[in-house]
Amino acid sequence: MAKSPPVREIRLNAFDMACVGHIQHGMWTHPRDQSPDYTSLDHWVSLARLLERGLFDGLFLADILGVYDVLEGSPGPSLRASVQIPLLDPMALVPAMAHATSHLGFGVTCNLAYEPPYLFARRMATMDHLTGGRIGWNIVTGYLDSAARAMGLREQMAHDDRYDLAEEYMRVVYALWEGGWRDDAVVRDRARRVYTEPSRVRPIRHEGKQYRLDALPLWEPSPQRTPVLYQAGASDRGRIFAARHAECVFVNGTNLGHAAQVTADLRARAGSRPIQIFAGATVVTARTEAEARDRLEEYRRHTDVEGALAHAAASLGIDFARFDMDEPIDASESQAIQSNVESIAASLGSGWTKRMLIDRFILGSRQTPIVGSPSQVADALQRWVAEADVDGFNLSRTVIPECLEDFTDLIVPELQGRGAFKTAYSLGTYREKLFHAGDRLPADHPAARERWGES
Repeated sequence: MAKSPPVREIRLNAFDMACVGHIQHGMWTHPRDQSPDYTSLDHWVSLARLLERGLFDGLFLADILGVYDVLEGSPGPSLRASVQIPLLDPMALVPAMAHATSHLGFGVTCNLAYEPPYLFARRMATMDHLTGGRIGWNIVTGYLDSAARAMGLREQMAHDDRYDLAEEYMRVVYALWEGGWRDDAVVRDRARRVYTEPSRVRPIRHEGKQYRLDALPLWEPSPQRTPVLYQAGASDRGRIFAARHAECVFVNGTNLGHAAQVTADLRARAGSRPIQIFAGATVVTARTEAEARDRLEEYRRHTDVEGALAHAAASLGIDFARFDMDEPIDASESQAIQSNVESIAASLGSGWTKRMLIDRFILGSRQTPIVGSPSQVADALQRWVAEADVDGFNLSRTVIPECLEDFTDLIVPELQGRGAFKTAYSLGTYREKLFHAGDRLPADHPAARERWGES
């Protein structure tokens, strides 16, 4: 009799943003939703403690540097619906959450296009120290012209040019994190009055197309050196970049078949280098299917279609106000998130229209929620793991905090009972917990070539 394949352990991140309206637009109007408390550290500390109680691997924090002003050529729809505006700097929230927890990892989105590599490398090294090695970086190159204008530019760079910039940026930050200080540079020798051996610290010099650098890194080696590397680009160029650099990749969870194709391509490009792939997911659950369906209908009454359109317009690079409800949408010239355009076409067909898109806005986003009892939700998550070959999920919030409380109290025990989710945290840094390996990037990663003694 053939043995059943081993049950695969699912990884879980909460997917959030330091704002009121993140993915499911309109949910802030629900009387039980606490997202307007986003300016309070107590709100974020409470969230971190809840996630650690649920044994979540991490909190994945999104961020943008511009406003969503593509719909109607105006920020008005986004301001009315609180579509990722107002918005705080997510990096400032992490130390408080890390201090309140012991195991939870933090993946923070930072746009490399508008910050010098040296300053950014120091910020991330600082965060790696302050969190005890629990920091990750979601590498993004930006996609909003409004962000470029905020930084004094006329418009953003073309899609593929942004990845050219990113490749050079990565070389610089790898050298700063991995190559400036030897592992034994800090000796803390009180008798000799020597804190750091000068011969074990060297300047990093780089002269390239975009960046010039001659600097001695100010920071001593942090627990992970290089943070855990996330990346969310799933366009062809984005997959090339992800397969070279990323340890964890966030893929669109709109269509299972399309996600499976993207995942297979990413794994093939990465070769023997291990990567973990997280699909976006939204869950509405209760103790029974009937109760879960009732809750979905309750939430649906708060959906904001205008807010959902404003978000979609920016992330797809399309002003839907220019199209009639049943007019086919032309997205061929978009310079925004190309993987989102591909995913929509895969889900709705090549001749998709604004009406078809609006019909997808069940809870104010393009993502169809998983709805059901704990066993039904667990079945759906395990189906994604089996058929799309993803490792886990980035769970976007609906009504906060009850959506995560429900997941922690109902879904986590169901998954644990199936052997599909851990029952305790392992020890170590964020990287060690995710990969059950060392706290440093493996020798076949591009960053390893920048280490002291490497050619």
